[in-house]
Amino acid sequence: MPVFADGRIPVTVVADKASLAASLAARPGAALLAEARGAALPEGAVHALTIEDAPEQHPAACACCAGRPSLAVALDRLFLARVKGQARWFDRVVALLPDEEARQALASALREDALTVSRYRPEA
Repeated sequence: MPVFADGRIPVTVVADKASLAASLAARPGAALLAEARGAALPEGAVHALTIEDAPEQHPAACACCAGRPSLAVALDRLFLARVKGQARWFDRVVALLPDEEARQALASALREDALTVSRYRPEA
């Protein structure tokens, strides 16, 4: 019987700070993706990035990053920080997205953006 191990990073979506605290307490060591910067890194998180952080674009707006959703770009930046050693290692991402529109945009990126799909998966 074949065994399939999905090596992509799981993404958990929470809508409020209480759910965020519960998720991080249950499984510490996650990266935090948030719509806005908080006062401090929450306990249980190893790295944080906000969607509002300006994405770094290539000079000529190449096809690999031009026109990509901001959540997909933010997840790219988290992944690159992890592999370059600019962030402590994390084995999952917790996305604090109180806005339903942002949650739908993340779900869309996890389904349709090729780079995001290759690196991340929705937590089951």
